[in-house]
Amino acid sequence: MVSRMPQAPAAPPSAHPVADAYDRLSAVFPGLRVTTWDGAPPSGDGWVCAAGLAAGGEALETFLAWDDAQILRDHGRRARPDVIAGFALHRYAWPACLLITIPWFLHRRVPRLPVQDVSFQRELGRMAVRISTFCCLPDDPAAALPGARVVPDEEALRAEVRAAVGAHLAPVLDGFAPRMRRGPRALWGMATDEIIEGLWYLGHLLGDEPHAMAALQRLLPGATAPYIGAAAFRTLTAPDGILLPTRDRASCCMYYTLRPEDTCLTCPRTADTARIERLTATA
Repeated sequence: MVSRMPQAPAAPPSAHPVADAYDRLSAVFPGLRVTTWDGAPPSGDGWVCAAGLAAGGEALETFLAWDDAQILRDHGRRARPDVIAGFALHRYAWPACLLITIPWFLHRRVPRLPVQDVSFQRELGRMAVRISTFCCLPDDPAAALPGARVVPDEEALRAEVRAAVGAHLAPVLDGFAPRMRRGPRALWGMATDEIIEGLWYLGHLLGDEPHAMAALQRLLPGATAPYIGAAAFRTLTAPDGILLPTRDRASCCMYYTLRPEDTCLTCPRTADTARIERLTATA
């Protein structure tokens, strides 16, 4: 009998070049966990593929029903259908934008994520993505890896961020549009706000808020269609001299329809005096 040499166990698949960025995201914001996959996307048990939301059928109906029930539970009243749709769009678009902006912010890598390659489990705060291609700079060690597409400089990479977010969100916005009493400009205003406020918040959690704000102002300086407006951060001064960053949203989240007295901190309806009072109270 010929003895056989024991076979070494198969090496585990190497992590995707953006996986570390997703790990750092989850470390500072445990409410969102992102994993990468290669085969079939997760399904069942509350998972929804972004392509299902874009299609505007049963998957979207189920997604909207979750917000309808939550609003009724939290506020004791039902919201208008367009308000429900706006809340639901925010619930998806805010984390979806981070799938692209966080790897760019942390590692200068920009994944391309068509809607069929992203799934979301909102109750668990989980997203699963399949990444076939990503953009990076020439000096990135990942530039030689399969799926890498090298762009010449930082401005070209920013253009890729805008294009990647736009390509992912455009069909999703189309899926939500019939449920919302808003035209394309207002919908892209929402998309603009989701990009800015998501990365701004994560920059704060990562302890690098000024860097995140500066990056966002370069990413969205204005006149970057289809996005509406600019990051447009400005500074308020508290009574003790502390500087407080703020901005005015390009879109309205419609929360005032449920609580007219309680506007968002970056809502144009919120006066600077009220912003200072609320920001200093939080601090």
